[in-house]
Amino acid sequence: MPEISNRGQLMPPSPIRKLVPYAEAAKKKGIKVYHLNIGQPDIETPQPVLDAVRHSTFKILEYSHSAGNESYRRKLVDYYARFDIAVTHQQIIVTTGGSEAILFAFMACLDPGDEVIVPEPFYANYNGFALEAGVKIRTITSGIESGFALPAMEAFEKAITSRTRAILICNPNNPTGYLYSKEELEVLKQLCLQHNLYLFSDEAYREFCYTGQHFSAMNLQGLENHAIIMDTISKRYSACGGRIGALVTKNQQVLDAVMKFAQARLSPPSFAQIAGEAAVDLPPDYFDDIKAEYLSRRDTLVEGLNKIPGVFCPNPGGAFYAMARLPIDDADKFCQWLLESFSFQQQTVMMAPGTGFYATPGLGKQEVRMAYVLSNDNIEKSIICLEKALEIYPGRVVGNAVNATKSA
Repeated sequence: MPEISNRGQLMPPSPIRKLVPYAEAAKKKGIKVYHLNIGQPDIETPQPVLDAVRHSTFKILEYSHSAGNESYRRKLVDYYARFDIAVTHQQIIVTTGGSEAILFAFMACLDPGDEVIVPEPFYANYNGFALEAGVKIRTITSGIESGFALPAMEAFEKAITSRTRAILICNPNNPTGYLYSKEELEVLKQLCLQHNLYLFSDEAYREFCYTGQHFSAMNLQGLENHAIIMDTISKRYSACGGRIGALVTKNQQVLDAVMKFAQARLSPPSFAQIAGEAAVDLPPDYFDDIKAEYLSRRDTLVEGLNKIPGVFCPNPGGAFYAMARLPIDDADKFCQWLLESFSFQQQTVMMAPGTGFYATPGLGKQEVRMAYVLSNDNIEKSIICLEKALEIYPGRVVGNAVNATKSA
């Protein structure tokens, strides 16, 4: 039998989805699984967005422009203007989800063997996109003790080599929920200018900021030819299945290169572009109630977790994720054990092991990522399950390391 490629063998499994078979098996045994593992909001997709697709009258489902429908891109110009991001519709390329925007940026800006610096923990799929593009991810570690703040400039300087071409951030961050400040973005600006690097900014959670205002990489004056935004409607409008995103930059050479990749895949999804266009027309106050709901859920989760003996969870500034340190020996084993061997009143919790969000071996073994995309009631039940599980987990760690961090 022919062998699969080396690339296929090296492609990492998703820490977010790899435990799905165990969750399915638990459900077949009648156990209710609270899904805190994946950022799939339970908030309904806005009705006008769904209606725009349902009421479409075209007779041929044809290709769109490779850059996306012009009508949609022109509406996105108005959307970005709300955040003081001044671009034209020709500086926007609509992509098949934010995932394709990230891959296009890697492919257009970096050659095989080039390096991109990413603060860890980071969105796990960056690993997969880098492998597909032949790019090497170099990490600098942000710690749970600081709430995962941006590492110091000196850490970036040490990581930069002759092959470094870009810095990649997610703001607000997935998986930590950390919200990078304007001052931290200014530090990255100086690094990019000094070393002639691209700044890739994944801004999928722009609307969901709780401890400050979002500051975009595109707002950095003097970085116009370095800054590239990767965006998506998935989380913003609870439209994950639409698979519509965008790559935004003022760098014409990058746009020209990305366009060739966009032409090679023909066009982004037509129905989802209709949905995205309708979403831009939602009233300005659409996000008020949703943001308040996520803020309430965040508080429920973080306060509940920090009441559990031995657990430490910093307060996220944005998005809808939290990273928590647990008194356990191995997050991968624990998360599998929760689904395979534990239940409390026929309920259990599914979480994403922290190891999958780090590139440095050994990090994240006591950490898990949780997405507060469930109702407050279900989050409270999840916390009860977690507390009961930690009381009987065979690999529970008893010591001062976690408690000392919590006290700090």
